[in-house]
Amino acid sequence: MDGTRALILLFFVSFIGRASGNTCERNCGKVLDVCSCHPTCVSLKRCCSDLKEYCIDVSPYSGSILGGTDIIVENARFDKGSQVVCRFNNHTDTMGYVDEASRGHCISPLLYETGWISLQVSSDNGTTFNRDGTWLSVHTGKLDSKFKAVLVNSTKWQYYGTPNVGGSLEMTWSTALVKADRVNVELWGYRETGQPYSDQWEGKWEYLYSLAKDQPNTGSFSFLPKPAPSFKDWELGSVRVSPSGNMDGIWNVQAAWTEDHALAWHLEERFRNNSAVWAMEKCLTWDTLERQLPNFLDEIIDCPCTLAQARADTGRFHTDYGCDMEKGSVCTYHPGSVHCVRAIQASPSYGAGQQCCYDSTGAQILTGDSIGGSTPDRGHDWGSPPYKRPPRIPGESHWVYDVLSFYYCCLWSDNCSYYFTHRPSSDCRRYQSPSSAVVFGDPHFITFDGVSYSFNGKGEYTLVSATQQQLFIQARTEPVSGSINATKLSSVAMKEASSDVIEVRLTSSQVGLEVLRNQKSLSFAEQQWMDMHGVFVFSPTSSNVTVMFPSGAGVELRLREGTMTTTVLLPEEFKGTTRGLLGNMNGVAEDDLLLSNGELVTNLSNPEALFNFGKGWAISNESALFTYDTEYLLDTYYHSPRHDPSFIPEFFATDSPDDPLVNQVADICSGEGYQFCKYDILVGRSPKLGNATRVSFQSHSSLVRDLKPVAACGWLSPPTNGKKQGTTYVQGAKVTFSCNNGYTLSGAAERVCLMSGQWSGEETSCTEPNNIPGIIAGTVIGAAALILLITMLILHSKKNKNRSGHSDISAF
Repeated sequence: MDGTRALILLFFVSFIGRASGNTCERNCGKVLDVCSCHPTCVSLKRCCSDLKEYCIDVSPYSGSILGGTDIIVENARFDKGSQVVCRFNNHTDTMGYVDEASRGHCISPLLYETGWISLQVSSDNGTTFNRDGTWLSVHTGKLDSKFKAVLVNSTKWQYYGTPNVGGSLEMTWSTALVKADRVNVELWGYRETGQPYSDQWEGKWEYLYSLAKDQPNTGSFSFLPKPAPSFKDWELGSVRVSPSGNMDGIWNVQAAWTEDHALAWHLEERFRNNSAVWAMEKCLTWDTLERQLPNFLDEIIDCPCTLAQARADTGRFHTDYGCDMEKGSVCTYHPGSVHCVRAIQASPSYGAGQQCCYDSTGAQILTGDSIGGSTPDRGHDWGSPPYKRPPRIPGESHWVYDVLSFYYCCLWSDNCSYYFTHRPSSDCRRYQSPSSAVVFGDPHFITFDGVSYSFNGKGEYTLVSATQQQLFIQARTEPVSGSINATKLSSVAMKEASSDVIEVRLTSSQVGLEVLRNQKSLSFAEQQWMDMHGVFVFSPTSSNVTVMFPSGAGVELRLREGTMTTTVLLPEEFKGTTRGLLGNMNGVAEDDLLLSNGELVTNLSNPEALFNFGKGWAISNESALFTYDTEYLLDTYYHSPRHDPSFIPEFFATDSPDDPLVNQVADICSGEGYQFCKYDILVGRSPKLGNATRVSFQSHSSLVRDLKPVAACGWLSPPTNGKKQGTTYVQGAKVTFSCNNGYTLSGAAERVCLMSGQWSGEETSCTEPNNIPGIIAGTVIGAAALILLITMLILHSKKNKNRSGHSDISAF
């Protein structure tokens, strides 16, 4: 059937559907009377006939926040004469087109925000927008290199014009990103204007000038930079490659962008003549501005004390892509560091961020000791809701207030003391580790306060309910297999306050984890990190998912041998507020197993009592967060009791000498967690599952050790006219002091960080030698000598007079 006949048929079906009220046009996400436009309709086979025409999917589903991505509207059909207009986030329109295969295309626009953005498509030049979908806007630093133009030797680009840095610059890109035979290469600049923290504060990208026009689209471009005096005030920007048929500086066309960077290579001639003096002047100007801006340091979170804590606290901190030990520790802005993390959430009032860096020993590096130290940020690098305006614009606000100033004061000149006055490292004296709880194996539970038990009910249950923070985490269990009376975790659903609902579940083949957002499956093929409404999700592999909420709560989900290991981390603010299968997080183990009716389970050795405790936390249909997109899930969970009373598990693992798996228990299971490993081998009938249980238990034990609180005493400065040795400031650390030649040490020569968080010994100082006694002694001796000399002169004078008198008398 040709395209015209297909469109006629589609129109006829749509007309009938609209006439009966059962069309997906403007009904995406809804369940209608006869059919459905909800994401679950595909697997349930209940979709309206025009679902794919109006509830669109796009490819690729993500792209740069700067725009320029060519997006294909999949499955929907367009007439050759359609005038396609695409509307992003309800207000930004871009012109699309129809290709030879009658597929509609959209071009993504510049968006001053990241995350999932609504997308509506019109085929009648914007008169009606009747196709609905979503688009993922991505921070340039988190965007895979295959989706952007790449600066070859980016350090050279950003140091160009400083001593001994010059020559040609080169950039590359995939020609598939710009579908044109010839291209223009343009420089775009970014700056923020208006009074900071006022309604007039705005950020804006602008076209500056073209580096080249009508160049062959070979995927590479090199040039010899020249100063641009007319644009000398633009110090931050990006280079864009776009089809040469477009007008200069036109927005929202297909393009490949470089990452934003410091525009050293185009700055005025004065910079090239003496970059250090030029940068010092900029540094001093920035210093003056900072003194006028509000202090944000008191509202940002403290850094973890150790690298182990920083990597374990996944609800509140995440790897800084600019300094990642998993990728070779290339830490350009933090020399001496092997790994840095950023606080995930921006501070509430000022949208500020925190960055924490660590050396190869795992100790935090502080700016008082090193240029590579941890630094706070006036603008969080990843931005923060509601985005769109400074200082919450992803990437750019951070560049303007925190990165360019670092170039001015530290990289292009030697004036870091100004920078670190306003960006001092936060030590870890106020840091409090989160508490952790885990579910693993068949399944077994370890609560926040360390109570371990097993519960093999079949159904859907509350793992965590914290009504004060409005955090709810639910778990679904299913039988290990048809003939085994044990269950395993198969899905976890969660939300906080008004956030998107996130569900992570085993795939149908049970060889991976599937992530759903508001009951729609997500693909992480293009991006590992996704900003969503009220929640972030990170999935580097199909067996590894981490969910992070604004409260600092984190949920880690790992696939191990066909089961889900789920770890929940909660900060101190949740103390005393949690209920559910993971207990009451208050540091008291005795009250953890509290039933939903307020009764307390005290006999932890009775598996039937534990079973009754578990089933008491079955959820209701009204509170369920799960997706029911198959007949099996509807029949087994939604239309049935949430706790299956007919499923009675094996409560004990019996050691039968005839059981061939008994010997494997001895080989695989040992130490703490032995009983869990044994149960999963003998009852679950799987040595692999037993080994996975052992690994999960040991991993949790390691996590608890990594998160163990560490006493910290704070930074010690070297004494004036002296030196110090030691840059670690946690319990047990020693710092020794010495004085320069000619000075005397007072106070403690060595100070030790005590468990109390205080330094031992007295404050150290270096003073000049005290010479007053010598001066007094010298004065006294000198005075005595003078008196003796005078006395001798007087006596000598008298003697001479006496002799003269005797002579006169004898003459008479």
